[in-house]
Amino acid sequence: GSPVVLETVLPAPAEEANGTEGVKTPKVNCEERNVTGVENFTLQILNVSQDLMEFLNPNSSDCTLVLFYTPWCRFSASLAPHFNSLPRAFPTLRFLALDASQHSSLSTRFGTVAVPNILLFQGAKPMARFNHTDRTLETLKDFIFNQTGIEAKKDVTVTEEDWEGPLPSVLTKGIDWLLLFSLLFLASFIMYATIRTESIRWLIPGQEHEHQE
Repeated sequence: GSPVVLETVLPAPAEEANGTEGVKTPKVNCEERNVTGVENFTLQILNVSQDLMEFLNPNSSDCTLVLFYTPWCRFSASLAPHFNSLPRAFPTLRFLALDASQHSSLSTRFGTVAVPNILLFQGAKPMARFNHTDRTLETLKDFIFNQTGIEAKKDVTVTEEDWEGPLPSVLTKGIDWLLLFSLLFLASFIMYATIRTESIRWLIPGQEHEHQE
């Protein structure tokens, strides 16, 4: 239940190829899954009863990109079609998504204080976090390539089907609990600070006379 700290992945030293230009080594060495006979590469969305840890094999070196989102977050909705297209661009990797509001314990464990949040796992270990504010298919492909060295299929684009699902690109009505909690915390802090300030004023000699006048 303790928070998981992402490992700081440092670029490995380049290997010299016969004294010429060095070859860049991937930061995360992913074991690519066998896709022989697989025709449909899609994103899998976990429901409220499914545990992320059941989908991540701690004894494996395969990699999974996991998206934490909420259906009423407009940034999650705009990201959706781009994330839906990723399994076709990287068929040898796995892609999962989960509603952070339904999996609050996981959100806390992996430091998800805002959505959308994208983590790259190797086995069951989080290795890297996507921090780019421009969340598009191209920036996501660059992130995966920079971390794993795996190149995306060149003919993959965002299609009309990607806008329809499986990850929803249309906002649903709901309560942004993260935002509500932040606002309540801020209001409580301001109220506490105000009360403390008034208490200190009454303790300062001479302040009570001003109030009496």
